[in-house]
Amino acid sequence: MKKSKEVLVTGDRPTGNLHLGHYVGTLENRLSLQDTYECYFLIADLHMLTTHQERVGELRSNIEELVIDWLSVGLDPNKSCFYLQSLVPEISELTVLMSMLCSVPRVQRIPTLKEKISDLNLKENYSLGLLSYPVLMSCDILIFNATKVPVGEDQLSHVELARELARKFNSNYKDVFKEPEPLISKNSRLVGIDGQSKMSKSLNNCIYLSDSEKEVHKKVMKMFTDPKRTSADIPGEVDGNPVFIYHDIFNSDKEELEDFKNRYKKGKIGDVEVKKSLSKNINNFLDPIRNKREQVLKNKTEIFDIISQGSKKAREIAKSNIEIIKEAMNMSFN
Repeated sequence: MKKSKEVLVTGDRPTGNLHLGHYVGTLENRLSLQDTYECYFLIADLHMLTTHQERVGELRSNIEELVIDWLSVGLDPNKSCFYLQSLVPEISELTVLMSMLCSVPRVQRIPTLKEKISDLNLKENYSLGLLSYPVLMSCDILIFNATKVPVGEDQLSHVELARELARKFNSNYKDVFKEPEPLISKNSRLVGIDGQSKMSKSLNNCIYLSDSEKEVHKKVMKMFTDPKRTSADIPGEVDGNPVFIYHDIFNSDKEELEDFKNRYKKGKIGDVEVKKSLSKNINNFLDPIRNKREQVLKNKTEIFDIISQGSKKAREIAKSNIEIIKEAMNMSFN
């Protein structure tokens, strides 16, 4: 008898093109996971509204661009389910039910919620939707009874909340939910080209998966390095230097990289030479993605068919699961 695969849920907000930070943080991991797990890849349009309500007019094009990026890196809708969050209303229904089991102070302790409020300078003027988004994120996972969630270390608190809600529901009602476990990416966060702690669209410090060769080169040549190093003959720091962080990930010639590091620390190589090599290596990495993107764009009209089919599949499972959940709560009145 064929053993069924474990269920895995992950996704992205459709807020614009994906960047290298997305690739090293989650996309690279998904490429191998889609062959091992029953994967549900979420297009999180409701999550997008928590911080970008004024950009709702961009939503359709952003959804399209997101799926184009997914397909370009090699995610396969024949292996995994691509679905739109708002087309599976059972997720929202479960969010209402689970919000009864979660206190406001518990949600306010989520580090990424604090970070979003700080980044947007919202202070106390944030929406109820933003406050409750960690519960919505938990329900993205729980509605499919997922056992695995690929995350960066900065997202671990979300998986822990989902686990807490699963335990609380099982204790209060019936044993329905499995406790999801995190799958941590080896490179959970990539620094921005400006040296900021993370690559982020809002900080305008990204190299996008869709960037041209010239765009990549221009961005790399402007990258932040060791600020104390004002000329090539001054010994420089390698640890924590964004250019070398990127080299560690994208330069497959480890002998060249070790030579660069040794000479950099001795003040015997300039930033320009190191950056030119990095530009070449990032472009070599992106070339297959660019080629696949060209093929995807030739069949662009199929994008929303893929989303529609995946969303129908996801909803059938969610409808079945919400009935089990409501029955456990004595709320099944059909």
